[in-house]
Amino acid sequence: MTTDVTDTGLGTIRAGILGGGFMARVHRTAARDAGGELRAVATRSAAGSRHAADALGADRAESDAIALLEAADIDVVHICTPNATHAELALRALQAGKHVVCEKPLATTAHDAKTLADAAEASGRVAAVPFIYRYHPMVREARARVARGDIGELLTLDCSYLQDWMLFSTDDDWRVRSAAGGASRAFADIGSHLCDLIEFVIGERIRALSARTRRVFPERAGHEVDTEDIVAVLVETVSGALGTLLISQMAAGRKNALTLELHGSRQSIRFEQERPEELWIGMREESRLLLRDPAGSDPDSARLQRVPAGHSMGYQDAFNGFIADVYAAMAGAQPEGMPTFADGHRSAVLTEAVLESAADDGRWVEVTA
Repeated sequence: MTTDVTDTGLGTIRAGILGGGFMARVHRTAARDAGGELRAVATRSAAGSRHAADALGADRAESDAIALLEAADIDVVHICTPNATHAELALRALQAGKHVVCEKPLATTAHDAKTLADAAEASGRVAAVPFIYRYHPMVREARARVARGDIGELLTLDCSYLQDWMLFSTDDDWRVRSAAGGASRAFADIGSHLCDLIEFVIGERIRALSARTRRVFPERAGHEVDTEDIVAVLVETVSGALGTLLISQMAAGRKNALTLELHGSRQSIRFEQERPEELWIGMREESRLLLRDPAGSDPDSARLQRVPAGHSMGYQDAFNGFIADVYAAMAGAQPEGMPTFADGHRSAVLTEAVLESAADDGRWVEVTA
């Protein structure tokens, strides 16, 4: 089971949320599940803050972000605002002495992400990024099996993250424009999750990559598009395993299809985020479908399993597990596998490597940081 803050001696954690959209609702639910209280919400306007506070059930609406960051009754700030605002808000939150949970990308440049990671380390505060797919129990099971050598030597990877929410030219969003979302959209938005999951499960880093990107529509809903819709990446890991990654927000019928398939010298293993209760195990002589069951799981997987086998767990459960670990860390615990600002910096480094390679006709780029 995940650690609840009521077990830590910290008392009730008081949270504030910047932003009022879908991710704010997810954070709110997870914070309450972990025993926290939502004290305040702030958005870009006073009217928006009042509406979000009512919708999220916060004690109050703050007039702006700075007022929330400086509030004495806030222990942790959840940043769920557009990408281009993350770096400044996260740094201000740390400077105000707050713990921080900042949505990814942590920053729109690797330089700014490194500044934040260094500031978080110097502050002594908990600073986390929601790479929450780490918190599916069957991801932890896959990681444990790779670590103990069940699959043998890692040879190849076949991975993807596919969505269809930008399929039509009429589909528009603030992420489309780099001024709000950063220089990368598809990779920074979902490819970052995929690469974090790959490195987390295999226990090693991507050493080099070659990338190509595609922008399908020059305009969306009458607005110019200057970010990519699709990314294809070849990768090589530190141990020499080779892999293919496909990231698309224009794959008809795919809603949130993050897939990780690893091929080892003994076994293959496959996890699909849209089927989070299972792992496919492939062998020369047979294949098996392993269903989630805490009774037979690795301890790191079992601790995240809040309900018995046969009682489905999903995305919100994974997010709840992440926030429970963050709040436990605030009380001094050291949860295994909690993604920090250092992981957010790593993601920004990979994003810049992808853009650098794509801008140079897919030239192989060494990923050094």
